[in-house]
Amino acid sequence: MDFFATVLDGDALSVTLALALLAMSVASWTVIFYKAWLLHRVSVDVVSAKAAFWQARDVQQGLQALATIERTAVLLPLAQANQQLVQGTLGAQGDVSAQRTRVLRDALHGVLHRLQSGQVLLATVGSTAPFVGLLGTVWGIYHALTGIATAGQLTIEHVAGPVGEALVMTAAGLAVALPAVLAFNVMGRIINRLEQELEGFAHDLREL
Repeated sequence: MDFFATVLDGDALSVTLALALLAMSVASWTVIFYKAWLLHRVSVDVVSAKAAFWQARDVQQGLQALATIERTAVLLPLAQANQQLVQGTLGAQGDVSAQRTRVLRDALHGVLHRLQSGQVLLATVGSTAPFVGLLGTVWGIYHALTGIATAGQLTIEHVAGPVGEALVMTAAGLAVALPAVLAFNVMGRIINRLEQELEGFAHDLREL
């Protein structure tokens, strides 16, 4: 409580840095919870939806199976990509295999963009939060020492309290950054695995 009172009673820079760390923490945890839920559902859906699609008698039945089973719609845009070929347009000119490769690639990029959303925020928080906390610590120590010098009293009791409270800003920066870094690494591995699954499915669709 003393630390929060000190921060709120500080100057504009101290309050701004504390609020920035709070905003980073709220944003990163929001992304972490949402991405954990999304990637879990995608991982489950991909396995069951792929099996249902390849067990269908034809493409139309496979599309119906994907629309029924998939809750996250990551395979369905790939399976529907061939339907985007419209005769009489520039996109429909040229080799048919090249056309299908193009539409599948565009659909795959759209799905991957959904899966990778939020990763930049986690990486940004993980790399900048420690420096924001360090800046708050340096600024707090500067003001603590300035106050001690003005008071004309230099004892361990007068130094330890303000400096200790300032150092908490560094700990706060690390506490904000560590979950973001861990989530970025773990979710990055899951996204890479899903990307391989989706690329394999797109390749099989093109061959089909």
